[in-house]
Amino acid sequence: MTAPYLLSATDAIKKIQSNELTAEQLVRACIEHIEEKEPITHAWVSNNFPAAIERARYLDRSANQGMLHGIPFGAKDLFDTHDFATSYGSPIYANNRPSADAVHIAMMRQAGGVLLGKTVTTEFATFKGGPTTNPANPKHTPGGSSSGSAAAVADFMVPLATGSQTAGSIIRPASFCGVIGYKPTFGKISLGGSKSLSPSLDTLGSFSRTVEDAALCVAAMTGDRELANIKNINAHIKIATCLTADGSLASKETIDAIYQSSIDIGKLFNTPIADYKLPALFSDMSERHSRIMSFEATKSFTFEQNNYSEQLSQQLKGLIKLGNAISYESYSKDLEIAQTAQMELNRLFNHDVDILITPSAIGEAPKGLAQTGDPIFCRTWTLMGLPCITLPLHLGPNGLPIGIQLVAGKGRDSLLLSVAHTMMNLQR
Repeated sequence: MTAPYLLSATDAIKKIQSNELTAEQLVRACIEHIEEKEPITHAWVSNNFPAAIERARYLDRSANQGMLHGIPFGAKDLFDTHDFATSYGSPIYANNRPSADAVHIAMMRQAGGVLLGKTVTTEFATFKGGPTTNPANPKHTPGGSSSGSAAAVADFMVPLATGSQTAGSIIRPASFCGVIGYKPTFGKISLGGSKSLSPSLDTLGSFSRTVEDAALCVAAMTGDRELANIKNINAHIKIATCLTADGSLASKETIDAIYQSSIDIGKLFNTPIADYKLPALFSDMSERHSRIMSFEATKSFTFEQNNYSEQLSQQLKGLIKLGNAISYESYSKDLEIAQTAQMELNRLFNHDVDILITPSAIGEAPKGLAQTGDPIFCRTWTLMGLPCITLPLHLGPNGLPIGIQLVAGKGRDSLLLSVAHTMMNLQR
């Protein structure tokens, strides 16, 4: 019998429903594995294992509570939880005890999920590295800012974990750790109860080891139950590769991964794969993203600057300094141009292409924990508000994962998941 902690959430649910496995057995197996792996991985800020076991026992005595019945998960410590401290990765909030769960956490619990604890986030979901190591090689960064969630799933501590992305904080760590990171369409998941970094960009999402689980997790987080029913693709799919204007920064192994994936997906769907070059309007879109993020972050952390400036990291102070140098007029212009670009991409996805294949990150996870890697290949797509998913399909020269990112049109999450699911099945 497969060890319960190795099961996907989807397979675990089937076993629980058929009485081959109990929620308590699954939760205990994950806890034992966490206790074994955590001294090296450092994925967690806090846990309450006795409460999780009691919750599992309650679920075993109860009628089916919903689509996550009995499934353990981790929550990024950027999200409020009524029964755990929520520090947002900062010493300023070390003793912060929210009175309510973030909306998506409450919905996951309502669906029968068992929260095992809070996973490590970088400081306010920005760029200062944390204690978490990469399960693929502990000498390398797991990425950020959702470092703990990506590592916990990659190390088989939990089948599901939640994350957020403002630049590349779901896609990049998922790529580095070799798991599936899914950032849905902007606004699909409520931000209620989440510490804001940049309201125009902040997007919540999931980490998992299968596409089915990614769909299941976000379905529970949103109430969009139909999302979990991944459909077969019967129509002709138009697919293209796209390196964006920052393509020259991609490593050879990333370019090779994109090329090989384009061959595989072309054969899989019996379709030619074009190479799409974004219009000139997109030539500096990653810089516009960076300015919008910096400007809004400066406003988001006004209270912390006024009251706890000495407890902010130098990295965050640098981000705030950049934001302070940006005028409101310049910020508004960047937003206006971004909106024009969004309309341009809407036309692209309505007429010319269904899925873009693009890099998830520059390459393998960099060595060291002080920095979390460059989000350059996620900035444009995050600014555009498009659904993205990274698939762990390749390895680099150091044996570390290389993800490839699929991007779909706004609101076309179901199509994105269908294509991703088909591609992952090809690898089995």
